[in-house]
Amino acid sequence: MWPKTGFLWLLLIAAITAKMAAAAEGAEPNSLEDIMRRLGQLVDRADEDSDGMLTLSELKEWIGRISRRYIENDVSRLWKALNPENNDTIHWDVYQETIYGHGAFNDVQFYHKSLINRDRRRWKAADTGRDESLNRDEFTAFLHFEDHPAMREVVLQEIFDDLDRDRDGKISLPEYLFDMYQPQSPAMEPPEWVANERDVFLKFLDQDGDGLLNEAEVRQWIAPHGLGLTDSEAQHLLLEADANGDAKLTKKEVLTKINAFLNSPATEFGHALFRHDEL
Repeated sequence: MWPKTGFLWLLLIAAITAKMAAAAEGAEPNSLEDIMRRLGQLVDRADEDSDGMLTLSELKEWIGRISRRYIENDVSRLWKALNPENNDTIHWDVYQETIYGHGAFNDVQFYHKSLINRDRRRWKAADTGRDESLNRDEFTAFLHFEDHPAMREVVLQEIFDDLDRDRDGKISLPEYLFDMYQPQSPAMEPPEWVANERDVFLKFLDQDGDGLLNEAEVRQWIAPHGLGLTDSEAQHLLLEADANGDAKLTKKEVLTKINAFLNSPATEFGHALFRHDEL
């Protein structure tokens, strides 16, 4: 779960387009069984020594490989959409007009004012040249802060803007869960993955056990000391899926926690299931 920016609709359109193309080729998973089969194939590929178990090291390698490809594809797709002439840089005005439309009183701009302000803040953080334009590397930092320490302060602010609903400077468990799941009625039974996320909050994020995430704990969440985000995500998935506590994952354990993996960089947020070169 990471903060969203105003280009979310471009990502959605790209994902829908990819799914339509996959469906036309007969590649789109058409059942839960098919999705599980394809995820199982990714597990087999990640199991480098073919012993039927995924170690933390193998998880890290798997996530790193998929994440690098995901980021490169994502940046390339949006760079082309916003910059069809492939100029060296993209100016903020071009980005704003392309995403939100032209004109100071544009209805779409007014409706998405908070998103524009958020994108503007992140754009400034990524703009190391201070020229209102982003080159390819800066644009990558704008879209994906993961390997860009200079972006972490603005991402920290975005997380508190999104999750700290009572503005007390801390994120409670209900606030953390509300961002991901809002039941249609109080009597509705939450899905299993909500309980999994509760465990992640309590066991993985809330390090002092007070039921709240303070600023230091959120910083540790988005930029773990001594760990890259690939390492952090690998540990996260291991914590969620390791049912018997042996610090390894079987294919069965992975498939039992299918939602965690489909909402993870480990599967390119599910997109890797559509690509022949990953299976």
